[in-house]
Amino acid sequence: VLAGHVDDETGALGEFAALPELRRGDRVEVLRRGADPVVHRVVARRTVPQDELPPSVFRRTGDPVLTLVTCAPPFLPDQGGYRSNLVVTAVPVGS
Repeated sequence: VLAGHVDDETGALGEFAALPELRRGDRVEVLRRGADPVVHRVVARRTVPQDELPPSVFRRTGDPVLTLVTCAPPFLPDQGGYRSNLVVTAVPVGS
């Protein structure tokens, strides 16, 4: 599981600014220091209310997956900011 911001309180883009553009079949590459990158293919994406992030996001059994999580609209400043999360699931290429 990798979680990151799409932007910050100043409006500057965060590390996951492009995550909302990912679609099923897109390629995601995870760079690793001192090792080859790991390539994944997006298999699912969904938006869930921020307080309803499914426990399956943090599962520790089954086939390996990459789960990317970031904030998603609506943005309600008077309620603390983004009220949803975008969850993108990807599998290692070759799976």
